[in-house]
Amino acid sequence: MVLPSSLITDLSKLAGFDEQAFRAAHDQRPPVSVRLHPVKGDGVFANEEVVLWCTGGRYLPERPVFTLDPAYHAGAYYVQEASSMFLAQLLQQAIAGRTNLRVLDLCAAPGGKSTLIASMLDPESLLVSNEVIRTRASILEENMSRWGYMNTWVTSNDPRDIGRLDGYFDIIVVDAPCSGSGLWRKDPAALNEWSEANVQLCGERQQRILADIWPALKTNGILIYATCSYSPQEDEDILSWLATDLHAVSQPALSIPAQWGIEPVTAPGNIIGYRCYPQKVKGEGFFISSVTKTEETTVVKQPRYKTARNSRVQDQAAHLFSNLPLFIPGKENNFFAINPAHEVDLNIIQQAAWLRRTGVEAGTPMPKEWLPAHDVALSIDASAQLPFVDTTREQALKFLKREEMGIENIPKGWHIIRYNGQGLGWIKSLGNRVNNYLPKHWRIRMDIDV
Repeated sequence: MVLPSSLITDLSKLAGFDEQAFRAAHDQRPPVSVRLHPVKGDGVFANEEVVLWCTGGRYLPERPVFTLDPAYHAGAYYVQEASSMFLAQLLQQAIAGRTNLRVLDLCAAPGGKSTLIASMLDPESLLVSNEVIRTRASILEENMSRWGYMNTWVTSNDPRDIGRLDGYFDIIVVDAPCSGSGLWRKDPAALNEWSEANVQLCGERQQRILADIWPALKTNGILIYATCSYSPQEDEDILSWLATDLHAVSQPALSIPAQWGIEPVTAPGNIIGYRCYPQKVKGEGFFISSVTKTEETTVVKQPRYKTARNSRVQDQAAHLFSNLPLFIPGKENNFFAINPAHEVDLNIIQQAAWLRRTGVEAGTPMPKEWLPAHDVALSIDASAQLPFVDTTREQALKFLKREEMGIENIPKGWHIIRYNGQGLGWIKSLGNRVNNYLPKHWRIRMDIDV
């Protein structure tokens, strides 16, 4: 791989940079890693190597066809680059036993960091995952559905819009759009799009995004900033700008074991960051830092609102979940399930943002029954009393292709199709036939080898 000389020149100015090892690392295949779901992932990839800085992370000896693994479709794990899992360490420091937090993942698609954050929050906390590009927001929404947490919502707004929620968030994560040099091993074609001019453009855009969202962070709130770029203009220079222009103060340095290979750096303004080089860690290029907001911030006012509670709907859908949520209306007579404590958050966020997904999509009331949504089958809060059908891998894959599964004598009614104890979706047995309710756009389109 022929690396840009201008990038090498910039990196050579950083303490401890080893050009020869850096070049050699880019001629090696990148590792394959996944992160297990803390509830659904029990027993999955149980014998594989653990990612040192993330207890749920696993390295795989080779890249399987994830599309042909029913556990992937059930949300038992998320395919995520190992270096980016270092977010877990900074998030653990930021949370430090705190509960009832309001967290924003600003540039969230496709969902790797949002699923990680969701795994670390308590049920009373709330995660808002935002993606401004609508097509990418659809992918984010699907991945958050698979992860199955009720306290995760998806928005699709410009940072300036969400920035109107003055002093609302305790923690904001900005995995900023960048030049992407840290992922060249995974996507060599991205080398053709890299230029010094693009790095400069990315740095300006990163400052604009941070300035737009900064008002939404509480006083003493924590901002976590990350890129998959090596360029100091997108990393250390941005940290310096946070200190000088936004008066941010660094979070305390993490104690990092030497064998991790993650390199602490200190940017001008005494902001501590962490660099991942592929020659030092078993992962890709990555940069991350966390800072505290010190300036006084006004707090968004809580609006007056009428509760969305509908007694008829509450009674009709109560059987779906282990703990009774609040069912709030969506589009076309569809309802979503949220933690009742988050109704006030709903009314605050709606003042500034468009919510694509609010909690768990629960379904639609019909004259004689409740039409359950796909989300319920994937939710960790689904009632254990819901009828289910356990399947083999072959049967699960046929369900995921919306093909005949070859299962007979299924009692009439709604059933969750499960694989290794985890839900994949719904069927409805009519006695003489079975209807598959897997959303068509979730269907496996490739040939299956069973």
